[in-house]
Amino acid sequence: MDKFTVLTAIAAPLPEANIDTDKIIPARFLKTTKRSGLGVHAFDGMRYNQDGSEKPDFVLNREPYRKAGILITHDNLGCGSSREHAPWALLDFGIRCVIAPSFADIFFNNCFKNGILPIRLPREICDALMDDARLGANGRLTVDLERQVVVRPDGEEIGFEIDPLRKHLLLEGLDDIGQTLQHEGAISTFEATRGQAQPWQTQIVID
Repeated sequence: MDKFTVLTAIAAPLPEANIDTDKIIPARFLKTTKRSGLGVHAFDGMRYNQDGSEKPDFVLNREPYRKAGILITHDNLGCGSSREHAPWALLDFGIRCVIAPSFADIFFNNCFKNGILPIRLPREICDALMDDARLGANGRLTVDLERQVVVRPDGEEIGFEIDPLRKHLLLEGLDDIGQTLQHEGAISTFEATRGQAQPWQTQIVID
């Protein structure tokens, strides 16, 4: 998993509440177990017409938001079914940070596991950041995880809260497998010795 330290990126404003995981990645694209290739289908029903052509009014179909690294929405982002493909699709599109007043719990947790930083901020601040984002390339936001601040284009810094362990894992680029591999030495030692008989063990022989 790529480390998350400081992200300066174009932010896409999506002023909609209750965006569920089926909107983020529709069920028909869940057949794959690969994390790559889903970005083209992120928000498929919102991005494309039935004939596959793009909807020109959808934010991610417009410049410069095609290259957005931050997504700002309203309440309850990621509600609905608990599909991990939702953060996979966002990450494959290029989104490394999502900002909203609230998130569905499972989606919130899955973001951390896949290297996406979800930030909870009050609705009025999210609306102000959306106004910044509407400036396009002139409204880039900076997210500094170490200092726990979102920096607006005018230099104003907005603090956010994050669990210390989750912060550490993102800074170090550690997913669940990465955390386990940190203990590889101890695991190898245990595996090498666990088959050896211990003094307190009794061997039973049946003639």
